[in-house]
Amino acid sequence: MAKVTIIGATGSLGRVTTQTLLSETDFDLTLFSRSANHLPDYPRVQKVGASTSEASKLATAIEGSQLVFVALSGDLPKMAEQIITAMKKVGVKRLVFICSYGIYGEIAGSTGNGGGILRPYRQAADIVEASGLDYTILRPGWFDNGDDTDYQLIPKGEVIYGNTISRKAIAEVVKQIAENPHLYVKQNLGIVR
Repeated sequence: MAKVTIIGATGSLGRVTTQTLLSETDFDLTLFSRSANHLPDYPRVQKVGASTSEASKLATAIEGSQLVFVALSGDLPKMAEQIITAMKKVGVKRLVFICSYGIYGEIAGSTGNGGGILRPYRQAADIVEASGLDYTILRPGWFDNGDDTDYQLIPKGEVIYGNTISRKAIAEVVKQIAENPHLYVKQNLGIVR
């Protein structure tokens, strides 16, 4: 059975993606988070309670995965490097990494250039793009709890006119990539309604 590892599984996006993959696919899941042990028990799920700085636990969680999905906050550049190192160690190449829209100053009407609070997201995106992995970077707008799965994907370098996206829509894109790993390889995409 194919396996997906979700890093950041206890976050709001990790939880919605877990539910989508459990209810709409037959993938086995490894849920990785410092507090993964607080998650409910599900069939087809292994939980790993650890930090990305715990290299051996991270590598074990990733090993054998068809896809690694990362939705984290914190020191994103450092965590991106740790995840990439672990993926290379165990020979897993497919990565979907959540960043943020606005890191390239691409939001309509924006005068910013991705500095300030967005700087770590931009740095993480640069690290992922230079990794040599089969990555997809998703740069969502503001998450909400909408039940819709409407989305548009905007390639890096194009202006983004929307500003919100449902967690369910992001999870839908992750599911599509898990089911078709060649989808959006080496692409950096804004995602909004």
